[in-house]
Amino acid sequence: MSSELWSSAISMNLSFHTRSSSFSFLPTNNFHPLHLNKSNNTLYKFLHFSPSSRQFSALQHQLSKAPTHLSASSSASSSTANAEKEDKLPADIDITEITEPNSRVKLTVSVPSVVCEDCYKKVMQELSKQAKVPGFRPGKQVPDSILLSYAGKRNVERATIESILKRTLPHALSSVNEIALQDSVRIITSFAELEKMYASSNSLKFDIVVDVMPEVRWNPEDGYKNLKIVVEIDNEITAEVACERELKRRHKTLGPMRIVTDRGLQVGDVVVVDISAATLEEGGKDSQKIPSAESKGFNFDTEDAETVLPGFLDSIIGIRQGETKSFPLVFPESWKQEDLRGVQAQFTVECKELFYRELPPLDDSLAEQLLPGCSTLEEVREALLQRCRELEKTAKDQATDNAILDQIRKMVEVDIPQSLYEEEGRQMFGSKLLEVQAQMKLSDEQLASLTNPKTVSDYIEQEKENINQIIKQNLAVGDIFKRENLQVSTDEVVKEVENSIAEFKKHQQEYDEEGVRGQVEEVLEGAKVLEWLREHAEIQYIIR
Repeated sequence: MSSELWSSAISMNLSFHTRSSSFSFLPTNNFHPLHLNKSNNTLYKFLHFSPSSRQFSALQHQLSKAPTHLSASSSASSSTANAEKEDKLPADIDITEITEPNSRVKLTVSVPSVVCEDCYKKVMQELSKQAKVPGFRPGKQVPDSILLSYAGKRNVERATIESILKRTLPHALSSVNEIALQDSVRIITSFAELEKMYASSNSLKFDIVVDVMPEVRWNPEDGYKNLKIVVEIDNEITAEVACERELKRRHKTLGPMRIVTDRGLQVGDVVVVDISAATLEEGGKDSQKIPSAESKGFNFDTEDAETVLPGFLDSIIGIRQGETKSFPLVFPESWKQEDLRGVQAQFTVECKELFYRELPPLDDSLAEQLLPGCSTLEEVREALLQRCRELEKTAKDQATDNAILDQIRKMVEVDIPQSLYEEEGRQMFGSKLLEVQAQMKLSDEQLASLTNPKTVSDYIEQEKENINQIIKQNLAVGDIFKRENLQVSTDEVVKEVENSIAEFKKHQQEYDEEGVRGQVEEVLEGAKVLEWLREHAEIQYIIR
């Protein structure tokens, strides 16, 4: 692999994972604590050198064969200890550790000449075994001077530097292995500097930066143990209200629509209108159209007035087919479009068509049509109410979880490392891409356009605040899981992993079983934390 190609491959890998396993997301869950909330995720898979060198590609290839995750029963320290046992250095290396902002650690590694000499000997021994030097039988010891002439002194020096890095890195990282974040290790000393240093002193000194698991600081300390939560519940989702709305909706479907010819619009009618709007500027300034408020052929059921701008229905009551009305309205401060909040606008509405419903009497005779299997109106109401109660509970639980997560997120301070931020951003981007793919079939050209590094980078920058909030929330959840010694049973994990893999297979999506297991564990851990928090929190529900 050429140095240019190596540089490009590493750059792509750091900016956006294009392999299919990078898009192996748990199919159906709204909550997913990050896999990095556990201390045993420590090994790194990719190294980045500046500038790149052909020799580094071999080192990267070998290191990438190492497992990227440790099993629950092992640890990073034991992994490092094994590495040291297998490849004991002839002398100690000197390591200086400096803590930097954003949960990053800088390690300055000084490798003495005796270690460098040992690495040189091993390189020469390996070269002697593999080289086919004229005049020497395969496997026969070749004098160093001839080997150097045959392979080239600079190439041997580069191979030696690679060997030094490969052998010393596990030792250098031993102090941070338990908290190092996957894929975050960087050697920031340039290869040219390493060559110059080794050639002049037969020793080596290089700098490493690595992102580490950020510390979660609670304010107040243990504040999550005494949460007081106020949960606002929309009146529309309460079972009784929802039941009556559903009954009314079903009743409406049983009545034919009739054209209104002899009167204006009344509550209960359905009207088809063309709507346009423009801002009302102060001081006589020119108004501007509001494209998002315009609609052609808008089908408006007057019994759904809460779905439109306050005052809109009152302003068009009495309008007749073919008539046009113009009136001012102010967008409320709670309007979903932030840029329209508080804006004064002049609306123009043209009535295209006007209908009323000819509804049959709402009595037991309609029971079977309203809900198959029911013989009385009371049975219909009871069945619908039962369904609505289940929906209300689901909505109530979700609102409670959201309120809890929102509060604990505000109680933590975290110095978020860049690699963790970028990884969460890529995860979010991947999830969005899956949503797009589910809605439409993307061509290879469209997919390539959506997954290019600039598109991903722009998305991550746009979602910066949201990404940071999600990371804080997930780290807080992970911290509570560890603090309270919560557990997830093996049976739960196995069952959910099987269900998730079945979903991937059903949709013919590629997946990484180890990654799926990790995500399943995180989701289950998050559920355990939320269950614990609900049990220990003081929760008040307010109907709005």
